[in-house]
Amino acid sequence: MSEAHPAVLTGEHFMNGDIAAAEGALAAGCRFFGGYPITPATEVSERMAERLPGLGGIYIQMEDEIASLGAVLGATWGGAKAMTATSGPGFSLMMENLGLGYMTETPCVLVNVQRGGPSTGLPTLVGQQDMMQARWGSHGDYGVIALCPASPQECFDLTIEAFNLSETYRQPVLLMTDEVVGHMTEKVVIPPADAIRLVPRRKTSRPPGEYRPYEAEADLVPPMVTAGEGYRIHVTGLTHDERGYPAVTAPVQRRTVPRLLEKIRANASRIVRLEEEATEDAEVVVVCYGITARVARPAIDAARARGLKVGILRLITAWPFPEERIRALSARVKGFVVPEINLGQMVYEVERCAAGRARTVLVPHPGGDVHEPEAILAGMEEALR
Repeated sequence: MSEAHPAVLTGEHFMNGDIAAAEGALAAGCRFFGGYPITPATEVSERMAERLPGLGGIYIQMEDEIASLGAVLGATWGGAKAMTATSGPGFSLMMENLGLGYMTETPCVLVNVQRGGPSTGLPTLVGQQDMMQARWGSHGDYGVIALCPASPQECFDLTIEAFNLSETYRQPVLLMTDEVVGHMTEKVVIPPADAIRLVPRRKTSRPPGEYRPYEAEADLVPPMVTAGEGYRIHVTGLTHDERGYPAVTAPVQRRTVPRLLEKIRANASRIVRLEEEATEDAEVVVVCYGITARVARPAIDAARARGLKVGILRLITAWPFPEERIRALSARVKGFVVPEINLGQMVYEVERCAAGRARTVLVPHPGGDVHEPEAILAGMEEALR
């Protein structure tokens, strides 16, 4: 690209998934990035460091991942759309502040470019081992939204969607990509800015004397204000009342925490995004996400060549999990096959929702590279036995 810091990129570009996620964030209006470099997510940070100054935004490299997400939460309350990016070890360090983001209902986006673990593991090689951590990694109860791109194009598109969802439901949203998608270079089509749907921050219409930061509207989401606009704001990770003031009692806990789950659970049908193919008469459905959805394609083609009736259910939204759709399919298919670059995570959600009505077969992989199609094909054959 010849332009230096163009305000808006449009048209066709060849870029990897990490850079596409950064461009998606900029297109969504992100103007603050707090991060710490970590393979294989560093290209997200590098792109934001390059582009944000020319857009009037701020890039800051913090001393670690804990501080990075803390800076993002603070920037959001200062009025910015904000994002960070990391991988497995950094994701683990961010868990405490991620929980703070859920409790304080702070909209922001966290990109996790997954690599093989545990611990330092495989810094430059692929994994999908953080999927359950995305749902349960921070302590306490809260609702989670996590999106799983399978291409650089989706890294762009779903980062915009992540920002829109974060503003709609006033909470952090996760983009759970992986090393292969993050480092894969493909064509990415960026539409004109006026063709991109953006959800603005929901601001209160009440005067300062009447506003309460955690008084929810009918959809269970409270409107928000920006610090410095004349409103009294108190933000704490403690259990708090509608004013935001600490109220560490069981009655307030019963009022506050269930809403954090219910605002996602009650709106799951609006949030969940799936891609289905040939599930109408399928005997086996392959449930997949991220790069594994692409790796599964040759195995599915081989199965169909053998006369097997195989459908695909690709999780674009991993969380909230598409419980109702899996339950409906389990009533009429013989089995589900779940290939994952881990030793079993999302498969347990499929198995739970199938509830014994259909067989669930895991095709595991410990990470470092992707599945051989033959292993996924063998899983389909096992599901039909």
